[in-house]
Amino acid sequence: MDAAEQKQLLREMLFARRFEERCAEAYHERKIGGFLHLYPGQEACALGVMKVARPGHDYAITGYRDHVHAIACGAPAREVMAELFGKETGSSRGRGGSMHIFDPTVHFMGGYALVGGPFPLAAGLAKGIQMQGTDQIAICFLGEGANNQGTFHETMNMAQLWKLPVLFVCENNGYGIGTADYRAAAVTEQYKRVCAYNMAASKHDGQDIETVMEAARTAVDFVRSGQGPYFLELQTYRLRGHSMSDSGAYRTKEEVETWAQRDPLLLYKNKLIERKVISEEDYRDMEKSVLDEIENDIIKFAEESPEPRVEDLEKYVLVEGESQ
Repeated sequence: MDAAEQKQLLREMLFARRFEERCAEAYHERKIGGFLHLYPGQEACALGVMKVARPGHDYAITGYRDHVHAIACGAPAREVMAELFGKETGSSRGRGGSMHIFDPTVHFMGGYALVGGPFPLAAGLAKGIQMQGTDQIAICFLGEGANNQGTFHETMNMAQLWKLPVLFVCENNGYGIGTADYRAAAVTEQYKRVCAYNMAASKHDGQDIETVMEAARTAVDFVRSGQGPYFLELQTYRLRGHSMSDSGAYRTKEEVETWAQRDPLLLYKNKLIERKVISEEDYRDMEKSVLDEIENDIIKFAEESPEPRVEDLEKYVLVEGESQ
C-alpha cells in the first residue's frame, strides 16, 4: 500500500473504534435497546480480511458482533446506526437491531444470534456461487466458541467434500461469553480442529492488520482459485465485555492490560508514525474528522429518522398461503 492507502486504512480502523464507542454511549443514553455486542480490539480481523476480499462482490456472514463487518462490506454507516436506533431508515428497517444487521445490496448476508448458525448458511451461499460458476467467494466470520457446535463439524465436512468456495474466519478472542477457551475445548488452537476434514488452515496474529491482510490474501486466493474451503484463525482479544451487561469479572486486570498493549489501532498508528506516513498531529486531525462525521452526520441521521409505523407492523412478515 502507498502512503494514502495506509492512511485510509488507519482511518477505517479509527472509524470502527469510535463508531462502536459511540454505540456504547447511545446505549447508556437509552437510544439503543436490546442486546449490544461491541468490537473494540478486534478491528484488524474484519477490516483486514475484507480489505483483500472484494466487498460488495463476495458474500459475508457473521454472528451477532456484526456492526463493523457490515460497514467493512460496504453497508452505509448511517443505516447501520439507524438500525441500532430501531429506525425505519435502518438496514433492516428497524426490525432487526444490533444482532441482525443485514444488507443484501452489498452482499452482507447478516448477523445471526444463533451461535454456530452462520456455518451452514455460509456453505449454502458458497454452494450457490459454485452452481452459478462465478468468481465470488463466501466469507464466514465467527468466534472460537461457535466451533463447539455441531454445525461447525457438519459444515466443515460438507464444505471440504464439495470443495465449496468458502473462507471460514475464526476470530479467536479467547472467551465464549465468560468461559475461557481452554475450559470449553480440548483443542484450543482452532485451526487444528479442521485437520479431520483435510481442510487448508493456518493461524495468525489478529492484532496486526498487515499480518491479517497478508494471511487473508493467501486464504482468499486459495478459495477463489477453486481449490476449496480455507480455515483462517486470527488470535485476537476484545477490549470490552462480551455485551453491555458483562462485568468482566472472569478476566484479570493484568490480562486486559497486557492485551491493551497490543491494541490493533495503536499498533498500526505507531507503525505509520515510525514510517513517517503520519504524525501525532495528523492522527489528532484524523480523529477529529472521524468524531465529527459520527456525531454530526451518522448520529444526527439516526436520531432524526422516523420510527417504524404501527401500520407497517406486518409489512415484512411472510405467512405462507395467505395474502398480506
